[in-house]
Amino acid sequence: MTTDVAVERDGTIQSASSFELFFDLVFVFGFTQVTALLAADPTWQGLAHGMLVLAALWWAWGGYAWLATTTSLEEGGTRIATIGVMCAMLVVGVATPGAFGEHAVAFAIAYAVVRYLHIVVYIASCWGDSQLMRNVLGLLPGTTVSAVAILLAAFQDGAAAIALWAVALLLDYIGPLFLDPEGWTVGASHFAERHGLIFIIALGESLIALGIGAGELPIDVRFVVLCSFGTITIAAIWWTYFDVVAIVAERRLEKAHGGERAALARDSYSYLHLPMVAGVILYALGVKKAFAHPEEALKVVPATALVGGIALYLAAHVLFRLRNIRTLNRPRLVVAVVLVALIPTIGTRLDSGWLVTVVAVAMMVLVAYERIRYAEARARIRAREWRADDHAHPPTGSDVAR
Repeated sequence: MTTDVAVERDGTIQSASSFELFFDLVFVFGFTQVTALLAADPTWQGLAHGMLVLAALWWAWGGYAWLATTTSLEEGGTRIATIGVMCAMLVVGVATPGAFGEHAVAFAIAYAVVRYLHIVVYIASCWGDSQLMRNVLGLLPGTTVSAVAILLAAFQDGAAAIALWAVALLLDYIGPLFLDPEGWTVGASHFAERHGLIFIIALGESLIALGIGAGELPIDVRFVVLCSFGTITIAAIWWTYFDVVAIVAERRLEKAHGGERAALARDSYSYLHLPMVAGVILYALGVKKAFAHPEEALKVVPATALVGGIALYLAAHVLFRLRNIRTLNRPRLVVAVVLVALIPTIGTRLDSGWLVTVVAVAMMVLVAYERIRYAEARARIRAREWRADDHAHPPTGSDVAR
């Protein structure tokens, strides 16, 4: 059977296939539903619910990203099993807005199916590779306890349900730290590409939220200005992610081997991309609420989401760079701190339209400063003059913009 999947010399998948992108659509729907869950209950408890569900969906998607980097999802029985996963995941997405309410049981059962099918397909694909098999089987206890805890949470309310979810996710997320990274195989280009694509999907959710929020506004000068500033903020997020750091991180992953590559992939992508995606989705919530009534100040949770979401993204991206090239991006850290400081000062006092503008201006200033200050280093990196195999002497703050 032919396939459009390119394969590296070590047997790992090199690039994403059309079937993988098709598979991701059910997770796109799930992420969209997280925003709906947050928007329906813009309280601290609702915020906790949304972030917990997002963490669960992210971990499920990440598991299939690891699977797809070692085997093609579209060959033979694997394709059929993956379509079955899509069926279960669609139920998860539909149940997401009620994951802590009327649809909690349906969410828990469908989510367990998604997680267990992942292990079943992984085992089938790595049969004969004893080291990889041990690692995959090592995921089974955490997956089981997690699935049971989320199901038990369906019969609880309030803090008890949140606590069970937190325990479930904690076990899931710390589990891989106890597994031998040498046992995993990672296709560097494929893995980085998949995470870049899912990040673009998160940005798309912000654009959709912006458009829906602005849909009730009259199309006048204020409408154009607000839409422009909202779009500029999302474009600045794209710029700060893809312009340089995504390139350097992929090259760094390509040059790493064995356990070093697996650990780098786990930390940089499976772990640190979650707060980046969470920040973008929080911004989507904030901008949706802001555009509904731009002449009014936001309440504390939507204001925190709008400003704090961008700060969370920037902080996570600083850690992403730190993990990959061991240098600290001080300008982004400063902007993140400034944005956090805005929450208790003007976050709930300034008209939401102006708050959207302030955030956009902060991101524009950051991008402009980095573009000018590090123009030469940026050009060298994008021209491949700095290679990831030179990580013994990585770019310093004066060498690389991002």
